[in-house]
Amino acid sequence: MRWYVSIGAVLVAGVLASGDVAGVAAPSPAAQPGDRLADKEATPSVDVELALAVDVSYSMDMDELAIQREGYAQALVSKEFLQALKTGPNGKIAVTYFEWAASSDQKIIIPWRVIDGPETADAVAAEIMKTPIRRASRTSISGAINFAMPLFDENPHRGIRRVIDISGDGPNNNGGPVVQARDAALEKGIVINGLPIMVKEPSYSTMDIDNLDFYYEDCVIGGPGSFVVSIKDREKFKEAIRTKLLLEVAGRTPERKVVPAAEKEPRVSCLIGEKIWQDRWGR
Repeated sequence: MRWYVSIGAVLVAGVLASGDVAGVAAPSPAAQPGDRLADKEATPSVDVELALAVDVSYSMDMDELAIQREGYAQALVSKEFLQALKTGPNGKIAVTYFEWAASSDQKIIIPWRVIDGPETADAVAAEIMKTPIRRASRTSISGAINFAMPLFDENPHRGIRRVIDISGDGPNNNGGPVVQARDAALEKGIVINGLPIMVKEPSYSTMDIDNLDFYYEDCVIGGPGSFVVSIKDREKFKEAIRTKLLLEVAGRTPERKVVPAAEKEPRVSCLIGEKIWQDRWGR
């Protein structure tokens, strides 16, 4: 499936016009001692547990990093997002925001926080914006997924759905294979959505590839209702982020169904990033 941001406005209108939530309950984590965890498992207190995993590898230029950061902050305080919050049975979500690069390089910017209206949304957005922008080496989507999975167990707020939202501008080239990390997350009932950033022409000097959207669709995302929003126009960057968050919060997906990766042969090799790195640098 290829869903482009140009139809985002239509999909957003559908999200906000509908009052139902097509959520999929994630399996409960293994029981552990403690009254707090027992309370968490009893009844979902938020509509979605959303882990925002944001690429800060060197292939992202400083302008892209700034637009990406602003895009998430502005999306969280937008009237469309705040309206989408109200469509869920609980009217609130739990969100954590972390930046990632190499398999051992992840930094939490926003620990788990509940957003239930303008005040909490403004606080999270302000905290995102005040954090200095950084860049780091390598691109490990698998590392980001592996880092995100235990965060859900640490979250005190139980959600109807658990979602990892990954944005990035290149394929996995460090850490374990991305498919293994994806499948491990799916086994835990976690959905993975993708935001492939394709605003620059692929260059030999970088790890860019053609059809990064195909790579994300076939190798990265997964789970019930998973989807990709591709960004191919720098001017649409913030709009794309807002559209994807709206769909995730409201528990909706694009009309065209994504075929689970396990049911088809990937159109782009899921090890293409590792191969490019090996061919160029031999390690």
